[in-house]
Amino acid sequence: MKKIIYTLLIIIALTNNSFSAGDSSSSTAKISNYTKAKNLIKTAKKYEKKGKTEKAQKKYAKAQKLLLKSNKKKPLQANTLNYLGFTTRKLGDYKKGEEFYLQGLQIEPNHNGINEYLGELYIVTNRLDLAKERLAILKSCNCEEYTQLREIINGTKKSKY
Repeated sequence: MKKIIYTLLIIIALTNNSFSAGDSSSSTAKISNYTKAKNLIKTAKKYEKKGKTEKAQKKYAKAQKLLLKSNKKKPLQANTLNYLGFTTRKLGDYKKGEEFYLQGLQIEPNHNGINEYLGELYIVTNRLDLAKERLAILKSCNCEEYTQLREIINGTKKSKY
């Protein structure tokens, strides 16, 4: 009986050691520029809520640079163009922001985020008729983006942008 127990203990000890030598490549995987930019945008939004506009602007500028690199490496990605439009708009360049949004809609016409943000841009630039067109596209999505844009158009909610 003792031999069986010792044998089992040795097998367990050897099995544990064999699993300890893992592949370290997964822990050093490179984070994409797109993911870094998304994280910077989240941080920038938090700074904005706290009224730290200058810090938020710096984060948006860094995110925009990373998104431009990402877009160059992997062009024509609707999500990347959405965030490029967003950061560009947040940095005050509404015309260029609109261009990024429109490029994204050419790829994915029903993209919820682009349609909402573009609608908000249209409101800020006094083009309510175009904002309502974005709202009509979102109507069937049963999503948060529709509700938010509708409330902003109706004046029951103020746009943060």
